[in-house]
Amino acid sequence: MTRMRPDEAQFLFRFLLPQLRSEQAVTASILAAVPGEAGDYRPGPKAMSAFEVARHIAICELWFLDAILYGQFDEEERPPASAATCAEIAGWYAENTGRRMALLERLSGDQLAREIDSIGLRNAPAVAYLNIAIRHTVHHRGQLSAYLRGMGARVPAIYVESADEPFPPEDGSIVTPPAF
Repeated sequence: MTRMRPDEAQFLFRFLLPQLRSEQAVTASILAAVPGEAGDYRPGPKAMSAFEVARHIAICELWFLDAILYGQFDEEERPPASAATCAEIAGWYAENTGRRMALLERLSGDQLAREIDSIGLRNAPAVAYLNIAIRHTVHHRGQLSAYLRGMGARVPAIYVESADEPFPPEDGSIVTPPAF
């Protein structure tokens, strides 16, 4: 297998980074939409609770970003015990992804192209884990957004609108849709 060149890694990074930023904003809004009293909601006995899904989303995305930054998969960072609601997880997620995004922007092509072993499951260039992080987060965010209606919560606009947040907003305010 041919290794990714640094210039190829930078090209892919420039393509994926705006997508990741856009998805992070949507993810934070979905996490924050879970009412405080609904964290225990689960649609079935085998499903994770809303809080467990929210926590999983936040922890895993940071785990992927840290692997890209530091060249290896280590222990996941955990939210503080004080983050006891999905809204608090959303705040922790936004703060920690924001810090990591600033660090990601400083990575060189060589750092983005370096091979990283993902706990024996795959060996891929660091930049490839941005795509995996996006897909993993979007998958579980979809789960959580599907929970919202069942718990009686409003569903935020994800890409353009939802039944609860029409586009453009009814109040006439100007909203910029997420970049793709």
